[in-house]
Amino acid sequence: MRDKTRFSALLNEGQPIVIDGGLATQLEAQGCDINNPMWSASMIQTDPLQIVDAHRVYLDAGAQIIISASYQTTDPELVAGAAHLAMRARDEFVTDNPGVEPPLVAGSVGPYGAVLSDGSEYTGDYDKDRAGLLKFHEARIAQLDTSAVDILACETIPSIDEASALSELLLGVATPAWVSFSCRDDARISDGTSIEVAVQLFQDHPNVKAIGVNCTAPQHVAALIRRIRSTAPDMAILVYPNSGEKFDAASKTWSGTTTAEDWVAAAIEWRAAGANIVGGCCRTTPEHVAALSEAAT
Repeated sequence: MRDKTRFSALLNEGQPIVIDGGLATQLEAQGCDINNPMWSASMIQTDPLQIVDAHRVYLDAGAQIIISASYQTTDPELVAGAAHLAMRARDEFVTDNPGVEPPLVAGSVGPYGAVLSDGSEYTGDYDKDRAGLLKFHEARIAQLDTSAVDILACETIPSIDEASALSELLLGVATPAWVSFSCRDDARISDGTSIEVAVQLFQDHPNVKAIGVNCTAPQHVAALIRRIRSTAPDMAILVYPNSGEKFDAASKTWSGTTTAEDWVAAAIEWRAAGANIVGGCCRTTPEHVAALSEAAT
């Protein structure tokens, strides 16, 4: 088992940290067909080396943390496979770059809505109560916690009930965690709860080392950072928003345009507002990460 203190050590260095971009976006760029309810996780079974290649592209672009492909699955075999593939990519990168500080692997703990594949990770409109959400997340968190991942990445959380369930489950882990919310605007998570109330669940949490937002429109991010900072001034803040394009959950299509240059210019603003860890989510690419990594040096 790897050293579970590495994430905290990286945070303590006080330098900007770069995480990866959209895994699904890169898989599609590699020619993969992931238009199915399991999304990127489907490739764990059908063509796992494509996932290794996608992770590796982000590492070569300068990502210091990569996130596993377990976002949209709770199947134990696939969760384990996602972690293994991310670690394989990391180990190959280290072998090819002797002397480099080994990047970290975050095990993705996606929201309940991701498994439903109905867009509810952007609304928090669930058919489960807090008890049901506790049960849903318990096994995957336990499995990743006993694996060699460096971080538990609880991401795209849209619901205060889901956040509360995760807060309880994360009390029992040995692996440091981050929690990031999907947000509907510059003040509220997706179910309408204020970001301040959501953050309060974790501001004194012993195992949650960073709090933030992801899979959120970039124009909302700076204001959200300031709200998080005012609520939890001593916590690290992470943000990995979407590219700025808009997603239609019904048709599962994106519209609009964005450039890596504009996105990185916004990322510099996010850092100035107080974000310690920055990366990208949907529709961000290795070009976004490379430009972000260059800006961080």
